[in-house]
Amino acid sequence: MKLTDFDEEETEEEETLEDKLKDKDLQEVAEMIANCERCRLHENRTNTVPGEGPEDAAIMLIGEGPGENEDEQGRPFVGSAGKKLDECLEKAGINREKVFISNAVKCRAPENRDPYRDELRACHPYTKRIVEIIDPKAIGLLGRVPTKRFLGKESITKVRGEKIEKNGRTYIPMFHPAALRYKASREEQLVKDLRTLLEQI
Repeated sequence: MKLTDFDEEETEEEETLEDKLKDKDLQEVAEMIANCERCRLHENRTNTVPGEGPEDAAIMLIGEGPGENEDEQGRPFVGSAGKKLDECLEKAGINREKVFISNAVKCRAPENRDPYRDELRACHPYTKRIVEIIDPKAIGLLGRVPTKRFLGKESITKVRGEKIEKNGRTYIPMFHPAALRYKASREEQLVKDLRTLLEQI
């Protein structure tokens, strides 16, 4: 399945930030994120969570946003959802240390609510630049939020597991690990989708 460019028309502010990010490396992007005040999420954060993993990772995973544990540690997927993700990665034959993991927003939203549209837009230039730097062969979108942001797809259940080509990159939407607790069969589906992701490299 192929998609044309979905991204909404960029605002002048977004274009300005993208210009500033053009020549930045991963560490410099992380420093800019640490000092970012582009949306309300910076007001209550403990740490920003730009992402972690090898710069030459063939696989990248993008989640929704940091939770309480991630906010405390400044690392992605280190709470209960992270433990479930680790289990699924292992079952799929993927070494987490070889994957770059980030989120659609880099600061925790209050009460772990979904990020608002303006928050996602404010953070998207950072995420785009990180993707450019890593240049992965395949990207797994964990949950509805990054699937909507990157692909314009509202329903994760309708597109999960599909290999979607967009702007020269391969995306596979999949369930967020936190959603597995609602339905046991979703774990098998996540493992299957992770294996599909692995097949792309």
